[in-house]
Amino acid sequence: MNLLVVSGPPSSGKTSVILRTAAAFKNRGLKTGVVKFDCLYTDDDLLYEKEGIPVKKGLSGALCPDHFFASNIEEVVAWGKKQELAILITESAGLCNRCSPYLDGVKGICVIDNLSGINTPKKIGPMLKTADIVVITKGDIVSQAEREVFTARVTAVNPGAVVMHVNGLSGQGAYELSTLLYDEEQDIDTLEGRKLRFPMPSALCSYCLGETRIGEKFQLGNVKKVDWQESNRDM
Repeated sequence: MNLLVVSGPPSSGKTSVILRTAAAFKNRGLKTGVVKFDCLYTDDDLLYEKEGIPVKKGLSGALCPDHFFASNIEEVVAWGKKQELAILITESAGLCNRCSPYLDGVKGICVIDNLSGINTPKKIGPMLKTADIVVITKGDIVSQAEREVFTARVTAVNPGAVVMHVNGLSGQGAYELSTLLYDEEQDIDTLEGRKLRFPMPSALCSYCLGETRIGEKFQLGNVKKVDWQESNRDM
């Protein structure tokens, strides 16, 4: 079974890209399943079920969805093997742009949309910088010049990634994407012992543990303060 990790900012078109790509896999006779990670609510699982795609969802609630992902991914792989899948796709929540859900030896795909602004690639951390493939969506509603500038900004941030455009509505580009994703030599049996490509966002301050009061005397653990001696531009 191949495992694919798809991440990206909210509303960038991850689910649409996965649906179109899964359809391309189905046409090639490859059984595909999806596990959707989110925080408080998602009904994307209904979209997958409608297309006959085996799906499970996990809601992290008050926890960071990346930490939730890392704590559950081994069980996710076990579920995929039980379903006898050829390809298992995990879809992350993608919230703070600092997310880093990719694993060594597992293809990581970042989905980002043209409407997010030309400076957005600089604002996204390891979720974009360590991806193997960057999929740009919503290119049909911007000019060719805007598409080229945005693509150049993505390439500047992650020069080693394959960058391609996929239309989540029409499916244009989804077949080409599917040909890059499946590789029989990358079948996995277990993730035990594998490593994350980049450390998770730091946690365990007093607010992580349920503190609600504002004030320095209530702030414990991993706390970071602004350096007010620097200029506003460097804060």
